Amino acid sequence: MSDTIEAIKQQISDNAILLYMKGSPQLPQCGFSAQAVQALMACGEKFAFVNILDNPDIRAELPKYASWPTFPQLWIDGELVGGCDIIVEMYQNGELEPMVKAAAAKSAEAPSDG
Repeated sequence: MSDTIEAIKQQISDNAILLYMKGSPQLPQCGFSAQAVQALMACGEKFAFVNILDNPDIRAELPKYASWPTFPQLWIDGELVGGCDIIVEMYQNGELEPMVKAAAAKSAEAPSDG
């Protein structure tokens, strides 16, 4: 398996809430990433992100690994939640916030390796 896939797996397992996006939460580089960030930030928990524009290998490999062709991609507790439309819809219908809060709480309880 490629080093890039291994890196992706590591990122997903290391971060309870992870957004693969274009740009950063402070400076999203596309409208879909901006919408996803807004929905996630509204949930009130910290989340990790990977700027795929700075990581062309991940940008190329993640869609194959995830069987999801587009960005952004939200991963919670190691599971792909979906892209922008799904994130925004889940936020609007009240499903996203409890999922994010539960993942954040679980990750806070986990013993750290450091």
